Amino acid sequence: MTESNVIADLHRRLGIPADYAARTGLVQQRTPEDLVDIGVDVFDRPQRLRIDAADAWTKLVEAASLDGVTVQLVSGYRSLEYQVDLIRGNVESGKSIEEILTRIAAPGYSEHQGGCAVDVASPGVDPLTETFEETQTFLWLAASADDYQFALSYPRDNPYGVIYEPWHWCYRPVE
Repeated sequence: MTESNVIADLHRRLGIPADYAARTGLVQQRTPEDLVDIGVDVFDRPQRLRIDAADAWTKLVEAASLDGVTVQLVSGYRSLEYQVDLIRGNVESGKSIEEILTRIAAPGYSEHQGGCAVDVASPGVDPLTETFEETQTFLWLAASADDYQFALSYPRDNPYGVIYEPWHWCYRPVE
């Protein structure tokens, strides 16, 4: 069974609409073969990114630190299975699949699975909340992340139907 067929089957079993990709415009992600360790996140879990994203991430964090800004890691690479578990957990807690998909990308479509996305936080602010946009960390990222080829994936009113996520940044190398 091809990866696309596996994903379609998972979506069917999770109740994700068959037109998810067409409706959201999100791109199917492939699991990278060049994942490397980038240290632990704020929960002391080991994290990984693709090697080129990891190099850029390290440079970004070092530059922020030199400017007196702390960028904390909340999440990096996430497997297809991890994404399935996130969706299942939310379904089991009573949330509708429509609501879930505004906050969590469908399995196979998360930038985290591609090994280039990071969720970040700032000391003293609850992770994965909009209040992150009020921090020096967010302001520094908004002004400087592009220098390291990272971009905010889900700004306000994005075309993907995903909530505003000021904490979610993705490595996007210039070709």
